[in-house]
Amino acid sequence: MRLKLLMFFLLLAAANAAGKIPLPPSVRWIKLPTSQVEIDGLPWYHENQGELYRLPAALKNTYPVKVWNLAKSPSGGRIRFRTNARALAIRLEYPASPSMLNMEAYGQTGVDLYVGHTYWNTALADKDAKPGKIYEHVYFNFGNAPRVERDITLYLPLYMGVKVLAIGIDSNAVMKPPRPFALPKPVVYYGTSITQGCCASRSGMSYEAIVGRRLNLDFVNLGFSGAGFYEPALARAVASIDAACYVLDGSNFGKVDEFRKVFAPFIETVRARHPKTPILVISPLYSSGLLVQRHRNTSMWTFTRDVVSRFIAQGDKNIQLIEGTDLLSPLQGDGLTDGLHPNDLGFDWVANGITGRIATVLGLDYPK
Repeated sequence: MRLKLLMFFLLLAAANAAGKIPLPPSVRWIKLPTSQVEIDGLPWYHENQGELYRLPAALKNTYPVKVWNLAKSPSGGRIRFRTNARALAIRLEYPASPSMLNMEAYGQTGVDLYVGHTYWNTALADKDAKPGKIYEHVYFNFGNAPRVERDITLYLPLYMGVKVLAIGIDSNAVMKPPRPFALPKPVVYYGTSITQGCCASRSGMSYEAIVGRRLNLDFVNLGFSGAGFYEPALARAVASIDAACYVLDGSNFGKVDEFRKVFAPFIETVRARHPKTPILVISPLYSSGLLVQRHRNTSMWTFTRDVVSRFIAQGDKNIQLIEGTDLLSPLQGDGLTDGLHPNDLGFDWVANGITGRIATVLGLDYPK
């Protein structure tokens, strides 16, 4: 029986890779937005009229242009539901084709399907993607096999805006709410391209996604590639989310003097609204640039430690420092894609280092 099941999944995977999984004869397309699915990781989804933006559109003029453009990529956004569908498909529209040098189309544009904690396959854009071109991707079609209820999570693209036009299921299937998270509030991450998920091979492989699966936690990704400058408007956006925990992950400042002006005020803005919520601050991860920019990196590490220590000395018992080199060290250079951004191995190492810390501050059980 196990061998037959394994062969079935191998054949299914091969068919999917070749683009040959057919739609069922009768498919019901459920347009988004809809109450039949849960949208997670996008706190302003309803305020944004169903657009998959990571920041509120009403305030877009208060953010730097680069930040707002990056916010149109729904990194960390997920569509979740439970279904007994024999077939599952998605209908997508992309604004452009994938074009990044250090990320393939799967990582830049892919919508990953996870069943439970297991990755199945990915819908993605091709070189001809443009407004008006509609993609229909069939994740699975089991024909007339017995119905099985499955927990579905669709991870949205890391570096490309997308319109999810509809979810397709076979006509007699039902959809139910997904299983609840371990906590009602999300972990909110703010940072840079590493936070956004640059160089992950797929949307489900950012370190936040990995941690989320391990701890059954919701999360919000407010990482902005090359634009992690801790502006007051972003501090207000982060603080406006009622979080279980805040994680501040790196900056894009070339000089520590620029970082000095904004880092502590950013934390103070969050603390003013959430005086007891845990804040985890991550100092810079190892990158190969450390070999030629050691002074800059050493200054950033020292300053980050000093700021956290000052908050602790002032009585803040809910802020902690995580040393970035404990997550990705000089001995783990194989975890880098381009000398700076983690690959999947690197993101897994980062997740290994941070999962236990998040579990501890949130009072969750997690085997060490």
